[in-house]
Amino acid sequence: MSRSDPVENPWAGEVSLRIDGRDLRLKLTLGALAELEQALEAGSLVELVERFENGRFATADVLALLRAGLRGGGHDLPADFLEQADIEGGPVLAARKAAELLVRAFSLPGEA
Repeated sequence: MSRSDPVENPWAGEVSLRIDGRDLRLKLTLGALAELEQALEAGSLVELVERFENGRFATADVLALLRAGLRGGGHDLPADFLEQADIEGGPVLAARKAAELLVRAFSLPGEA
């Protein structure tokens, strides 16, 4: 896939992220959201959304969201994949994409 190929469909709740030189599609499906809820050490998805809205999220929140999004996007990757991966844009872009996943999972494009 070339860098110019579109890999996300915002109407389907998809977000793309370039990891290890590959454009990967992430999506929070219902199953991925259930896994995410279980992965959160404390609290609920509502609390996670509130943490992102208030800028009080942790790196673990970002990683959990991206892992769930990768699974929902159809990527079967090892659990420690993201810890070893090179995410284009670094931690700042990773956090933005994680937040974007949350927004797209619970709204239609243009509603955010």
